[in-house]
Amino acid sequence: MERTQVPQDAQQTAPALLLRNATVIDGAVNQPVPALDVLVEHGRIQAVAPTGTLPLPATAGPERLRVLECTGLTVLPGFFDCHVHVSTRPDADRFDTLMAPESLLTLRSVPVLASTLDAGITTARDLAGADSGFRSAVEAGHVRGPALQIALRILSITGGHGDWRTVGGTPLDSGPGAGVVADSPAGFVRATREVVREGADWIKVAATGGMSSPRSAPEAGGLTEAELRAVVQEAERQGVVGVAAHAQGTAGIAAAVRAGVRSIEHGYLVDGPTLQEMGERGTYLVPTLSALTRPAPEHGPPHEVERRHRMRETALERLSAALTSGVPVALGTDAGIAPHGRNLRELALMVRLGLSPAAAIAAGTSVAARMCRLDDEVGTVRAGMRADLVVTGVDPLTDIAALGDPDAIRTVVRGGRIVRHTDVPSDAGRERAA
Repeated sequence: MERTQVPQDAQQTAPALLLRNATVIDGAVNQPVPALDVLVEHGRIQAVAPTGTLPLPATAGPERLRVLECTGLTVLPGFFDCHVHVSTRPDADRFDTLMAPESLLTLRSVPVLASTLDAGITTARDLAGADSGFRSAVEAGHVRGPALQIALRILSITGGHGDWRTVGGTPLDSGPGAGVVADSPAGFVRATREVVREGADWIKVAATGGMSSPRSAPEAGGLTEAELRAVVQEAERQGVVGVAAHAQGTAGIAAAVRAGVRSIEHGYLVDGPTLQEMGERGTYLVPTLSALTRPAPEHGPPHEVERRHRMRETALERLSAALTSGVPVALGTDAGIAPHGRNLRELALMVRLGLSPAAAIAAGTSVAARMCRLDDEVGTVRAGMRADLVVTGVDPLTDIAALGDPDAIRTVVRGGRIVRHTDVPSDAGRERAA
């Protein structure tokens, strides 16, 4: 297997790339199209055309044009995971994490970024934990990973989901991703400006508590609607991508939607009237089914275990209604709470709850790109788009669950450069240089 870094000038240094005789699922159109060639130059898709019909660039050996034979393989857009925490590990001991130096928490994220990329995720949205240095390190090619949009922190009321202090007020979460606590519209405007100053692409708010919140619950513990509106208005004024609302309880989800957030994260207890309003407003749902369906930690805090058992079945019912309601759905796993490097398992979970395989693929590609305001750059296999691509031997429309195995991802292309490639022993997928 070949694994390479992607420097900022990759489009200038990478040779042209031809993916030959592939079946293409472009991320927006439901039907796969067989026998297509995809030509990549200067980091972008130059053309998609029937096999053998493209005029190839002048070549002087393999350093100018690389050809991957894709007979029997499928090419898709690179996938998004719109809810990750790359600096968090689901198996981490909370006390050890509290006592660890920040450098250790950052450096152990390096293999997480790599495994996320190798799983077929070429763009990820980190919703608290990663600071702007993570994004810059990936862009500069210092580490292998997906392109990142970041929120840095979660904005929380006192006692809410982002308030990780002891009763006596001692902070238990003081790293770059620590929550920001405020308690008025003016306070949250100031908090929004601070996070933007630190380099955030997104603003994340706690519209409710969560299953793991020490002093709040999924049905309570969130910003008021006036506070949420203040954040949304300031985020729009500051020109960030949007506001993402951690929202699990019914009332908090509804308040966040009315306030104008761009995405609802989790949405476990969403009700029918709110789904209708989400559809009318175009509010995105990121259901994080990987986190909801993961086994409860054996030795987790009793309140977290109890909440998870109490909410799970109702949440699955509500999310099934949501996924079949027509609201825009974007793929997100809550990796860091859920396992890293298995991100595309979320596709099968979305299908299990009612999406078609084609709609699930769109949720992880074109719809996610639109939510992140990147749909003019990535998310579809079309001429002019940045060449973020995935090649697999799986037919994802008949066996969507198979994509959840990272070994099913044969090749990952990011910015026109092959960053993962697995040689195929059979006739399918043979590589040669032109």
